[in-house]
Amino acid sequence: MLTKFEVVNFKSFSTKISFNLGDTSNYSFNSECLKDGVVNKALIYGHNGVGKSNLGFAIMDIVSHLTDKNSVSQEYRHYLNALGTSEIAEFKYEFKLPHGLIEYSYGKRSLDTLVYEKLVVNGELFAEIDRRLGTAIEISAAGAESLARDIGDSQISIISYIDKNTVLQRNRNNSCFAEFLVFVNGMLFFRSLEGNSYLGLDQGRRSITKDIVERGNLIDFENFLNEAGIECKLDKINTGEDEAGIGFVFGKKVIPFYDIASQGTKSLALFYFWLQRLKETYKVSFLFIDEFDAFYHHTLSELIIRKLRGVSSQVVITTHNTSIMSNDLLRPDCYFLLSAKGLNSLANISVKELREAHNIEKMYKAGTFGG
Repeated sequence: MLTKFEVVNFKSFSTKISFNLGDTSNYSFNSECLKDGVVNKALIYGHNGVGKSNLGFAIMDIVSHLTDKNSVSQEYRHYLNALGTSEIAEFKYEFKLPHGLIEYSYGKRSLDTLVYEKLVVNGELFAEIDRRLGTAIEISAAGAESLARDIGDSQISIISYIDKNTVLQRNRNNSCFAEFLVFVNGMLFFRSLEGNSYLGLDQGRRSITKDIVERGNLIDFENFLNEAGIECKLDKINTGEDEAGIGFVFGKKVIPFYDIASQGTKSLALFYFWLQRLKETYKVSFLFIDEFDAFYHHTLSELIIRKLRGVSSQVVITTHNTSIMSNDLLRPDCYFLLSAKGLNSLANISVKELREAHNIEKMYKAGTFGG
């Protein structure tokens, strides 16, 4: 699991932003929102323009150089903070995995230009390079002794270099390293604003409705929409080239799904598309949904959160809708507020002791959390 993330000089973050998922409180309610003492379901609030989307892009930056998964480069065109004086953006991740702890930090000039990297496994240096000082790598991984220590002008990540060119010995640190790579390969970001875009986990594009049909989930999708308050009956249709799609049934007529679906219903279809993968516990390790409820009524937003609470993946979602700020859904150390002052959980920015019976939305609007 991701326990802590820091970034500075990236996009809108001129000063360091720290997202600490390991700083939890001893609340007795909604304990399933934590896993091994780490926040497993988090919701980030913030006004428009404070950097909620950029935080997601920052966390997902790691995917671009450690995996071959989908990376939407246009989202990273303006990479460095416009007012920053440094020539690199710097990132630091901390992970808690079955075989121990990972600390991974690096700096980049752009999405594709690594400047330095440092990987520490269970408190021991595993690998390090600083291209400002030279092209030599320091590696202490057992099994990588014969690996060339100079990579020349190559921009390959030293993590990928080790992974693709060695068969590491079996020990705790190497197992932890392997778990780290699996976690990063399972990271996913998606949003339905400005089209259905995603980062990580998969490659390429595919038809949402075709995917639902091919997985045999048409009836389940129909039930999902009806549960969400969209009364409908669905059926398979041929969309051309013998590809199966989905249509709404009106008596003897069947109208293609995307011809008449509202933006909110299309957004639900996108969520259901990824929900299928979330239910495959080996697939998604970490999920970031940006402005998850942009097209939802607040009761539908609650339903989506309850669906997400039922998956094993670590989930972070962003919103500016305070109506779902409730101890019925999560708990104060799972709600985070992003502002010019930084990113902190409600539990850490309230001088009052927060209890299960408190109406934290009302407290938020009254300024208890500086909102």
